[in-house]
Amino acid sequence: MTIRIGLSTASVYPANAATAFATAARLGYTAMEVMVWTDPVTQEAGALRSLSELHGIPIVSIHAPTLLLTQRVWGADPWGKVDRSIELAQEVGADTVVLHPPFRWQREYAAEFVDGVADRERTSGLKLAVENMFPWITARRQMLAYLPHWDPVGQPYRHVTLDLSHAATAGVDGLAMAKALGPRLAHLHLTDGLNTFKDDHLVPGHGTQPCSEVLQLLADTHYEGHVIVEIGTRKLTPDEREIDLIEALTFAELNLMPARGDSRI
Repeated sequence: MTIRIGLSTASVYPANAATAFATAARLGYTAMEVMVWTDPVTQEAGALRSLSELHGIPIVSIHAPTLLLTQRVWGADPWGKVDRSIELAQEVGADTVVLHPPFRWQREYAAEFVDGVADRERTSGLKLAVENMFPWITARRQMLAYLPHWDPVGQPYRHVTLDLSHAATAGVDGLAMAKALGPRLAHLHLTDGLNTFKDDHLVPGHGTQPCSEVLQLLADTHYEGHVIVEIGTRKLTPDEREIDLIEALTFAELNLMPARGDSRI
């Protein structure tokens, strides 16, 4: 079994999808996750297929535009965004759509979310992997910003995305969450954080999350999902970004060696 190590187009933000594909190919990544956002290429199946074919890298996952940053992408209807993400995934050959849980003010969407996700998984044949989030913390209080909850462990989702930076922001142990999810863990955003209110998206190994142990767990338990590097490089120069992306890829390769048929170092 080989676990693909992919690059999220979000890892080169604010550079565009074309830059992300070219960077991934040059550095040795073997898969892509496309974050749908204002870059028109991320919204167009034909353009994405062309990039995938040009660089020889398959698109394995689509991240739906359900972030605050992408609230105006594909309109205001959240189910419309989800359905268009499913269509895009099918058109580019991806098997996973990453979703955030609804914001608390999206009450109608939240009330339908669990059943709506399950229904769409059945009809599409795709994995709709709901991502762990975190409470919002201000100087005075902590707010539950997501419904039904930011923590997917106790929710009846069939497939879950584990984001290790979000785990750090929530103050939870990513390894414990991975173990609790068991076979429901379908997708990993490989990154790191510092257990602060900031969503850091650091290079794995630069924060407090047990990133190495999480990867070793995947390697030892016949994990069938993808590992996607999703780090923040917005303030870096292109050369600095590539150094961080090389380090993240190397970190993943070393810690997934058992799944690649090698002995762990």
